[in-house]
Amino acid sequence: MEVKDNHERFTRLLIQHEPELLRCALVAVPNRADARDVLQECSVALWRRFSEYDPERPFANWALGFVRMEVRRFLRKSGRRARLTVRAAELLLQDEQRHAAELDERESFLKHCVDALPESHRQLLGGYYSDEYPVSELSQRTGRSVDAVYKMLQRIRHALHKCIESKMRRSAT
Repeated sequence: MEVKDNHERFTRLLIQHEPELLRCALVAVPNRADARDVLQECSVALWRRFSEYDPERPFANWALGFVRMEVRRFLRKSGRRARLTVRAAELLLQDEQRHAAELDERESFLKHCVDALPESHRQLLGGYYSDEYPVSELSQRTGRSVDAVYKMLQRIRHALHKCIESKMRRSAT
């Protein structure tokens, strides 16, 4: 039973993060068919090593390491290096890795900023983003006009943006 559960968990994680993994591959392998081949090889390697994955850590970070290794392997084997040298690909992958780390940091800050919001604001955000309720339904649930709900969501997003930017500035110093 555990193998089936692992397989299902792996499949869900892979499907959830596939667009991000493909974007990483496309940075260094601009041909979409080749990038898909790289991602397919990466998926096989991920499954083989899935028992080593620590679910306490972000799956995307773990999987992106495999994508980078497969991209390097592809570029070494490929006769298409004239388009993009291995060194240029390394630089692009490093830049993508820094960008991914910044996104992880922003996501962590977002969680802290959301947690600091008043309960009513968290409920409104949850209804809109997690539960995917239309604004008209949120309007009925909260007793506010549709315009008021839109404006409240805009204010909350602005407050979250300011909070995240403030935390980013503090972490940079």
